[in-house]
Amino acid sequence: MAMAALRREGRRFAVPLISPLRSSLAPSEYETMEQAVSGVRSISTQIVRNRMKSVKNIQKITKAMKMVAASKLRAIQTRAEKSRGIWQPFTALLGDTPSVDVKKNVIVTVSSDKGLCGGINSTSVKISRGLYKINSGPEKESKYVILGEKAKAQLVRDSKKHIELSITELQKNPLNYTQVAVLADDILKNVEYDALRIVFNKFQSVVSFQPTTTTVLSPEVVEREAEAGGKLGELDSYEIEGGETKSEVLQNLTEFQFSCVMFNAVLENACSEQGARMSAMDSSSRNAGEMLDRLTLTYNRTRQASITTELTEIISGASALQG
Repeated sequence: MAMAALRREGRRFAVPLISPLRSSLAPSEYETMEQAVSGVRSISTQIVRNRMKSVKNIQKITKAMKMVAASKLRAIQTRAEKSRGIWQPFTALLGDTPSVDVKKNVIVTVSSDKGLCGGINSTSVKISRGLYKINSGPEKESKYVILGEKAKAQLVRDSKKHIELSITELQKNPLNYTQVAVLADDILKNVEYDALRIVFNKFQSVVSFQPTTTTVLSPEVVEREAEAGGKLGELDSYEIEGGETKSEVLQNLTEFQFSCVMFNAVLENACSEQGARMSAMDSSSRNAGEMLDRLTLTYNRTRQASITTELTEIISGASALQG
């Protein structure tokens, strides 16, 4: 009897409040009004449900991005490993002398065009800035050549006037040696250098990469260092065939060395980018799963508290009617 009377009282007060507004409100506004009449607790559970839905969608995106990065990594890794054999003979012949003291230094920073790949781009930029400070002085000149949008966005803030050349969207299409050779030729034509210092991330595994710097000297510096002795002094023991002079041979060797080193550097950095993106997306997916577990627990507790409160109010109302 008491429960029936309570339901009749509730219908008598609730129906006139909602029905006149149904025709004048949009569906979403009507649902919000209905929730407001029924209580604030239903709105809080709806907010939690919306949040859970957003986290699930983000988790789907991060998992998909991880799969895409894995497929790209498999395609690039083989090419990067094969490209290592191209520049290694140059290192055996001309050496790699990062401590060489020259007047004109050009720092070639290789980075990615897209983000969400951890800190590989920040690492390359930090090393480039360190090389710039080491090779700067009253009688020295250092310039930047930037490959990739991310390094450009960071270096343009404090070193805009020192950027000699900037190239973006390098990885828009699958890279081959011909494209990189044309790119290397453009760099050599547009900058004056005594030493080119290429900064990139060498791929080791999916979860690790090694920041690397490779130095390519100009023909004049190579000839000077060869005359001074040391490892480059062994060049005089080679015989030159054909009508080319020693200077012409060194010019061709250094240009070819730079294009080979650039080709390997771009591929190694692309592998490191995809591996870092896989790790970042995997971490994001796990974090989304943990957040979803916490939101589910919050939702269940809120819903349980709402049900308990409604039952308490019904029992209290019934007791009041009986009294």
